[in-house]
Amino acid sequence: MKKYGLLIALVIALGLGAERLAPVLDTPPSTQAARGDDALGTAFRDKAENRAVRGQGEVAAVLPDDTRGSRHQRFILRLADGHTVLVAHNIELAPRIPALKRGDTVHFKGVYEWNPEGGVVHWTHHDPDGRHAGGWLRHNGQRYE
Repeated sequence: MKKYGLLIALVIALGLGAERLAPVLDTPPSTQAARGDDALGTAFRDKAENRAVRGQGEVAAVLPDDTRGSRHQRFILRLADGHTVLVAHNIELAPRIPALKRGDTVHFKGVYEWNPEGGVVHWTHHDPDGRHAGGWLRHNGQRYE
């Protein structure tokens, strides 16, 4: 009887552990992106600072790198709702997106800072000091963090 009790407990424990390890997508990616765009639109309307955001957009313009201070790859994303946002991706802490061009789709996770032109998404990389939640960019199936 003890063998069966131990076996049942082991099966339950493994089942619960596996459930926690399995990736969970409770909404389709297109819905997740739309919710991200909504969150970014809300952040813009609220004039939010330091707000975690994620979403996707189409590259509207590729800008020259910002070379003052830490180097950043810069580009403008147009979201599905028409809103545009500057992405400033620190290329001293994460790889640059090579051959990025107008019309490309980029998914992002980062931090939004409001400005009158539409705002900036930054922290699209890991934090080497581990004090800040890491972000990323995804382009053509490759993740840059």
